[in-house]
Amino acid sequence: MTIETNKAIVRRVFEEIFSNKNLSAVEELIAPDYINHNGTLEISGLEGIKKAIEVQFEAFPDLHTTIEDMIAEGDKVVVRGTDHFTHQPDSKRGMFTWIEILRLENGRLAEAWSEPQLNVGSVDDALATLQLK
Repeated sequence: MTIETNKAIVRRVFEEIFSNKNLSAVEELIAPDYINHNGTLEISGLEGIKKAIEVQFEAFPDLHTTIEDMIAEGDKVVVRGTDHFTHQPDSKRGMFTWIEILRLENGRLAEAWSEPQLNVGSVDDALATLQLK
C-alpha cells in the first residue's frame, strides 16, 4: 500500500467509526488480530476494539474526532487529533488531545500505540469514566 492509501484508510477509521459512529466499518478497516498498546490499557481483537468503542460512545454520545496532523512512512501513520464530547451524565463539555502511531497491514489497522493528553483530569479518572480500567 502507498503512504497516501494508508493515510486515507486511517482517516476513514476516525471519520466513519468514531465521528459517524459506524461500528459496521470496524471489520472492514481493522484487522482481526488488532492490538492497541495504550500503556495503561491494552485492547486486542475485533471484539475488544468494538467493546472499547461502544463504552466510549456510551460515555460520550456526541464524540467528534478532528484530525489535526497526519504523518506517514512505510506501513505506519502518526495522527495527532482532538476529541470533543459532552460527558454523561453530568453534561460537562470536554476534550482529549492525543497522538497515535498506527501500523497498517493488508489495508487494515493492525497495531496502535496511543498517547492521550487528557484535559479532563488524570488518565486514571478518564479510564474510570470509560469503565475500561
